[in-house]
Amino acid sequence: MTQYEKMTETPVGKLIISLGIPTIISMLVTNIYNMADTYFVGTIGTSASGATGIVFGLMAILQAFGFMFGHGAGANIAKNLGNKQIEEAKTYASTSFWLSILFGLVIMVFGLLFLEPLMYLLGSTDTILPYAKDYGFYILLASMAMTSSCVMNNILRYEGKAFYAMIGLTSGGIINIFGDYFFVRICHMGVGGAGLSTTISQYISMIILLIPYLRGKTQSSFNIKYFARKAIIFKNIIACGFPSLIRQGLNSVSTMVLNTNAGLYGDAAVAAISIVNRIVNFMFCVAIGIGQGFQPVSAFNYGAKKYKRVKDGFIFALKLGTCIMVVLSIVCFINGKSLVQIFRDDSEVIDIGFKTIRYQSVALVLMPITMYGNMLFQSIGESKLASFMATLRSGLVLIPTIIIMTHFLGLNGLEMAQAISEIISAIISLPFIINFLKNITKKPVE
Repeated sequence: MTQYEKMTETPVGKLIISLGIPTIISMLVTNIYNMADTYFVGTIGTSASGATGIVFGLMAILQAFGFMFGHGAGANIAKNLGNKQIEEAKTYASTSFWLSILFGLVIMVFGLLFLEPLMYLLGSTDTILPYAKDYGFYILLASMAMTSSCVMNNILRYEGKAFYAMIGLTSGGIINIFGDYFFVRICHMGVGGAGLSTTISQYISMIILLIPYLRGKTQSSFNIKYFARKAIIFKNIIACGFPSLIRQGLNSVSTMVLNTNAGLYGDAAVAAISIVNRIVNFMFCVAIGIGQGFQPVSAFNYGAKKYKRVKDGFIFALKLGTCIMVVLSIVCFINGKSLVQIFRDDSEVIDIGFKTIRYQSVALVLMPITMYGNMLFQSIGESKLASFMATLRSGLVLIPTIIIMTHFLGLNGLEMAQAISEIISAIISLPFIINFLKNITKKPVE
């Protein structure tokens, strides 16, 4: 069976699961190694634990550009492959890859030059600052690896080769876990050891992800000769990838606002919010993996004008993702205190984290609505609507909710803010999704 036949004829449920499982595994491992940083750093102290939350905003900036070029290339590549335009697909791949390297380099240079003010901008307190600078220094060194890996990972998924992406990401994740133990526990390098481990693992992961392209296992190519010479290519990449830039960029801004407001209540609040977000992201990455399994199916079949498969795929993904999040939200709600305690055995951190994770457990069930809607519109090139939906849970709703809730209800408002934001975002997203599903079947099909 050719790649075209696989993507357009395999039952959508089976196809989404086959593409989603490798992505889920890679995302689980990626989140595990992020959580490993949080765990090992948490053994140093509460302020050190808070540093991982501060630098998370920096990682969101790097991911913003990586995902913009990755999704921007991937969606266009899938549509071109759906139309059997192989040379065009290679142009999108090469252009996005080299742009990600360039932007990663620029962020690294400016970040290192202005490291201390950057950490304060991300919401660091004076007591967290030394740890945040140590950790942030090494994360900046990994900038090019992080941005380019996002591109390679997404192109592999959009080509329907998620298995290769899983190998690259999981390998880096496993190496980072052992690296954390070695540098933090054995070498006693503290927060810097966790950062160094992340840097090494990111570059190893980058090399592994590059291998399928170099060995000709993909239809895409990073050969510099395919780098775009037409403005329309850059425009299409940015148009399709802009929702990811908005989503991840606003994630960074939201993290700054969250850390700044949490800092008003001490390092324990910053650490608690950071730990809960890592736990929730770990749970939600299962649903994200299903959504990312759906995206190449959506883009490919939309390009092939098989619109019913796009609709059926979205409904299947939403049902499956929601069912899984119901189960995981119950697990979080019941075991919230124990989960937080794993990462920092501090009574104040546990108390704040326990309340926060219980609120967020309720909202976990609704997260797939907004996220999958954004993924749907992004994959078919509806960039304006996708960008709007991306802004909802990443900042447009979240940032004012954090500010308002904290102002009126103090720390309790801060603990509730993210959950309330998720609920509002889902309510706003639903009418756009319903309208699209009603109208897509009216398009001419093949």
